[in-house]
Amino acid sequence: MDRRSRMSLALLVSPVGAHPASWLHPESNNAPPTDLGFYQRVAETAERGRFDLFFIADTPAARTDNLHAWSRFPMFMNVLEPVTLLTALAGVTRRIGLGGTVSTSFTEPYNVARQFASLDHLSGGRAAWNVVTSANDYAARNFGHAKLAPHALRYERAGEFVDVVRELWDSWEDDAFVQDRSTGLYFDPAKQHPLHHKGKFFELDGALNVARSPQGHPVIIQAGASDTGQDLAARTAEVVFSSNADVAGARDFYQSLKGRMAQYGRQPEELQVLAGLPVIIGRTDEEAEEKYQALQEMVHPDVGRFRLGSDLELDLSDLPLDEPIPIERIPANANFHKAFFDSIVKMIREEKPTLRELYLRYERGRKTIKGSPARIADVMEAWFTAGAADGFMMQFHVMPGGLEEFVALVIPELQRRGLVREEYEGATLREHLGLARPANVHARVAE
Repeated sequence: MDRRSRMSLALLVSPVGAHPASWLHPESNNAPPTDLGFYQRVAETAERGRFDLFFIADTPAARTDNLHAWSRFPMFMNVLEPVTLLTALAGVTRRIGLGGTVSTSFTEPYNVARQFASLDHLSGGRAAWNVVTSANDYAARNFGHAKLAPHALRYERAGEFVDVVRELWDSWEDDAFVQDRSTGLYFDPAKQHPLHHKGKFFELDGALNVARSPQGHPVIIQAGASDTGQDLAARTAEVVFSSNADVAGARDFYQSLKGRMAQYGRQPEELQVLAGLPVIIGRTDEEAEEKYQALQEMVHPDVGRFRLGSDLELDLSDLPLDEPIPIERIPANANFHKAFFDSIVKMIREEKPTLRELYLRYERGRKTIKGSPARIADVMEAWFTAGAADGFMMQFHVMPGGLEEFVALVIPELQRRGLVREEYEGATLREHLGLARPANVHARVAE
């Protein structure tokens, strides 16, 4: 099948599901989120569905205040460190890509370069790094800062961070480690290329102590939707997660992002845009709607207020549930998730919903698609053929059942339409996504 004719699929993995009340659902995973067996089963199911990527989001922090709300919505409160988990999964999977989040705000380039190069080796070329700048002060306080640095400064640091990591991944040419017993030569000294970097944020003089990995560079993922985030993605990313609520907005984002790539000497096909797609599947559209409403009824008001307030960067605990949020209470701008902040403010200004109505409608980007397998496939095909996405970051409100339904019911329908693969054609994540393996910059110079 021609690569450009089919969509890419990634799975955003949650221990219980993507919905804020999913952990209360009787069919959601009830094992501890530290149970490796659960993740193994999920990864094997996604691989059976021929997904491109198994993806773990992360933040390096537990919530330490407002615990009355967080105790009812335990997001990131008991989770495994992503690279450790993905390394464990490398041994029980064979083809699916393994991606995880590591923040550029709270680590060093050498650590990240070494971790993901190692994961790429251990998985046979299936590693991907999700570049984030972090978006909460809980993480900042764990690393000696009272608050996150301003948005623009975090992205400036991230840009230099990614550049350094990529240069470290080119510390060695592909054939540097000859291990020639006849000559007694373990590696060719001429094929090591130490990095001598002194920038605004990082100073480094050395080389990575692991051979160049199977993909050359592990795949780089980003999700920034702001102008600053799009510029960084256009320059450095190979996969971008988008969170637009409709086809028109998604197509505008897609065109804006890919349109920026030329100024960095890149072609549009060097980057895949995957739209976030939360779904609930039923035998009929009506059954799927009933499933969704049952989950919505489980959302505690403390959770609703707090989720909304987190993205508005505003304490809503004193406001009545059945009145609109006063416009004058809203901050002038955002420092955390600008795209989510802007979407909430737009709803408040244009529609004037009550606080309760707003938290029950707000979904941090894409609206949940509810329906039969054919309807889910219709929506995915419509977005894909409209040029709104190269594929999808799938989210399921109840795990693992939502994924199992999708693989059993929707994947065969997408395969029948020729929109997804029936078998893996390649071995590496780059091959799955149709991304070229980058040549070592030093080898190109030598030629």
